[in-house]
Amino acid sequence: MVQRWLKQSGSRLSVEEFAAGIVSVINANMEKAIRVVSIERGYDPRQFALVAFGGAGGMHACELAQALRIPRVIVPAYPGALSALGILISDVVKDHSRTVLLRVRELPLKELDRLYADLKSKLSAELDQEGWQGGVVFEKSCDLRYRGQGYELNLAFSKDVIQRFHAEHKRRYGYSSPEREVEIVTVRLRGRIASGEKLTRLKIESKAGKLKESSAQVWFSGTRHKTLVLPRESLKPGKVHGGPAIITEYSATTVVPPGHKFHADRAGNLIVSTG
Repeated sequence: MVQRWLKQSGSRLSVEEFAAGIVSVINANMEKAIRVVSIERGYDPRQFALVAFGGAGGMHACELAQALRIPRVIVPAYPGALSALGILISDVVKDHSRTVLLRVRELPLKELDRLYADLKSKLSAELDQEGWQGGVVFEKSCDLRYRGQGYELNLAFSKDVIQRFHAEHKRRYGYSSPEREVEIVTVRLRGRIASGEKLTRLKIESKAGKLKESSAQVWFSGTRHKTLVLPRESLKPGKVHGGPAIITEYSATTVVPPGHKFHADRAGNLIVSTG
């Protein structure tokens, strides 16, 4: 179908070039999304690892990491089922909040204590009504901004939250204004009950698939490369391999471009070094 469209449109692109263009557009959109939650919030991607999950996450992760200079990609075990696995072992979490507008230079601790106590009472009653067992850990936070701003920063609540707000504002936006009045817009309380299920205790059966090690001609950056095709279960923990490679498994596919190194760790994660 692609070849037919290329002929009808009079395009001089080859099928490989056309496909590479589609992948480039997709990667550019995902790169923009990662920048929104990292660089635009004051975080340097070079100081983090990129965790790729879902059936197709590992197909794009290495090129995204290389574009953003992220040094390492982690593809966890069972990447296509990671969200479902997370639901099984995640803590019970409930969030309550109260919209306020407190203009302060110093914290009104009595008023804030009253607000948090009210949220705690309602949150505890809700957890009891639903029959959850276990001790509850409560986490206080609040949304703050300078008076006149239209956006807020959420910070963990403590007696020095105003000072930390000035510091975080400077870290994220490059300036702070300690002389300005600060507004507390929302107070938040999270209740967390630890899950009884732990990943280390889960027994997940995995059967060896029918896939065998092989090779294929794969297009990378405008050039064909002979590429290893490896079943993920064939990777021995700690043994380092070099790209290009395609790692296959039941729920996902991971693409490792030329020049990258990768290995499986003892927990079953696939670690790719992009530097």
